[in-house]
Amino acid sequence: MALLKGKKALVTGGSRGIGRSISQTFAENGAQVVFTYYKKKDIAIQTLKKLNGEGHQCIELDLRNEEHIEKAVIDAITIMDGLDILVNNAGIFIDHPINKTSFGDWKNSWQSTLDTNLIGPANVCFYSAKHFIKEKKGKIINISSRGAYRGEPNAPAYGASKAGLNSLSQSLAVALAPYNIFVGAVAPGFVETDMTKEILSSPEGKSIIDQSPMKRVGKPEEIANAVMMLSMDGIDYASGAVIDLNGASYLR
Repeated sequence: MALLKGKKALVTGGSRGIGRSISQTFAENGAQVVFTYYKKKDIAIQTLKKLNGEGHQCIELDLRNEEHIEKAVIDAITIMDGLDILVNNAGIFIDHPINKTSFGDWKNSWQSTLDTNLIGPANVCFYSAKHFIKEKKGKIINISSRGAYRGEPNAPAYGASKAGLNSLSQSLAVALAPYNIFVGAVAPGFVETDMTKEILSSPEGKSIIDQSPMKRVGKPEEIANAVMMLSMDGIDYASGAVIDLNGASYLR
């Protein structure tokens, strides 16, 4: 079944990891997808070639650059002749434990993380919402993290940025509801991707796997399926929800 047939979706950070799985799942279910990447165009092209259907495109986006964001959203709307779904997936994770980090590195880690994980997505929401408000419909799904709730001792800026993203999602759910715009978030736990395989195969890997009573970490397609569910018609009453997908590794 083409559950998203005819829908037009913008996915940030859609070339690898969870973002790639979201792009692929959307395309497999009939959506036209424009996804963004940062610097690594070769990986983006590889992902683009794997998407089912036609009309998909990839564009470069630096989330720290306001002009890039405005242009990326406008370009995506132009390419697809519209926009129905925004997925804010792109983000970074920088280790900066407070007991081992200089103040300069601490400050830079906070600035880079907040610019990329919170301010950038907020600006993508802004420009996408302008289109959605005119159309009186639209969906925004932000990819958060369990770290927003349990904290990230070695990367406190990451946990704080994702907590801010949850709050942003819920604030926008209220602000945009009168325009028939859905806003929600998905908060994954540890997920197996190309970037996490190394740590999962290290001595630390077992302790990460053991955090879940399921004795495994998440799969990218599981996160993508949840994002697709929120993107479908008929679930608008879930607006404002933050869905936990962490294998019961953290409960709140």
